[in-house]
Amino acid sequence: MPHERLSIGQCATLACLLEATAPKVGNVHRGADFENLTFTDFVVSAVAIGPAMESAKAIGIGPAILEAIKATRQLVTTNTNLGMVLLIAPLAAVPRDEPLAGGIRTVLRGLSPDDSRLVYEAIRLAQPGGMGKVDEMDIAAAAPVNLLVAMAAAADRDLIAQQYVTDFDLVLSKVAPWLSDAASRWSLVEAIIHTHLRLLADHPDSLIARKCGLEKAREVSTFAAAVLAAGSPGEDSYHEAVADLDFFLRSDGHRRNPGTAADLIAAGLFALLRDGKLQPPLR
Repeated sequence: MPHERLSIGQCATLACLLEATAPKVGNVHRGADFENLTFTDFVVSAVAIGPAMESAKAIGIGPAILEAIKATRQLVTTNTNLGMVLLIAPLAAVPRDEPLAGGIRTVLRGLSPDDSRLVYEAIRLAQPGGMGKVDEMDIAAAAPVNLLVAMAAAADRDLIAQQYVTDFDLVLSKVAPWLSDAASRWSLVEAIIHTHLRLLADHPDSLIARKCGLEKAREVSTFAAAVLAAGSPGEDSYHEAVADLDFFLRSDGHRRNPGTAADLIAAGLFALLRDGKLQPPLR
């Protein structure tokens, strides 16, 4: 029998669950917690955002993002999912009968001043780590009329902001296809780990750069590229290299946590689930 199509809210929750469950290098997963952030926090957060993502098309991107972060903060005490919500909400707002690649452009061009204000409110509520201060469009200042202007100002230092001004090109043209291709060759878990490594190798992680500096983020990218060159899933050389990178990222009090790459993985998984390109059983 054909599988019933998942709802948008279910796609959002499942994408976040799959992302958090896979033992990606340097991240929290079912076998590794941080001192102040646990796998359970991510599971609870994934469930919390489902209703808001389900309603994104009806209520708008800004309201959906703020509602998702409010729902999350009622259940967890730290930021678990701001990046995921910022990425998934616009994708969730694309009408289901439209392709994401074309629909996302229309959705982003339709952002209103109210969307901008509510997104800024959501970011302040989530209190993401390592934000610092900037001269223009600082998150502590009043929200700009046009959210895309603020995202453009941050695009060179933040991969999530970059998606808003490139019509989610990285998510839709690389992350989702990489995941799909890898899942056709290996288990879904291995596909997620491998795609995460590809992202790290090609794009210095924004969260690492904010916390530790761009030089350290580039060092991690070089390390990730070396892991990929060591072999493929199923080969001892690859898994030993993955373990070495994981150990390195978990040093220094988890400040090297590649959280932005994880957020992009969740968005890619959402895109595949939304379009039925990942089908259960998801093993």
